[in-house]
Amino acid sequence: MLDIASRRSIEALVAAAGAIGPVIGLVHAAGVSPSMASPEIIPRVDLYGTTVLLETFGAVIAPGGAGGVIASQSGHRLGALTAKEDAALALPPSEAPLSLPLLAPDKITGSLHAYQLSKRANVLRVKGEAPRCGKRGARINAISPGIVITPLARNELSGPHAAYYNRMIESSPVGRAGTPDEVGAMEGMLMGSDGAFINRQ
Repeated sequence: MLDIASRRSIEALVAAAGAIGPVIGLVHAAGVSPSMASPEIIPRVDLYGTTVLLETFGAVIAPGGAGGVIASQSGHRLGALTAKEDAALALPPSEAPLSLPLLAPDKITGSLHAYQLSKRANVLRVKGEAPRCGKRGARINAISPGIVITPLARNELSGPHAAYYNRMIESSPVGRAGTPDEVGAMEGMLMGSDGAFINRQ
């Protein structure tokens, strides 16, 4: 079992994958939602875990390989950050992101804010990692879906933020939530030959 908030656990996963053969693909979708965890836990799982995973897999991904991170449109609902904050989230030393001033406990207003910051960081981190992947002949992209009916979303739709999430579904241009298969199809395109010209999105 993988502990996405543990560097040791992630490194063991990468070593196990490399022992099987060249690492040609990675899709990262692990995370916790605002109703599932505290403002202290969410950045450890959703932000730190993603940073370490991308750094570790990015060092071994094979030429022609591709990676994908399932982020969230919630990260785009966060207000604008400063250029310095964006840069700090995009290219932090892997052990440093949780010590950034904007992630200090007194700066995070609650679990939803922690989640939005973490998902914004995921997208920025992919943009920061893409040039390194490109030098290896590989690609990395992020997807930021709206509400997708997964166990995590069901938890949110029955939790303290239920009204907020239902309003998001109602105001969606397609008028409904998405499905895991729809997200999987998009990720499959990005990972495959049809997405070979797409990197750093």
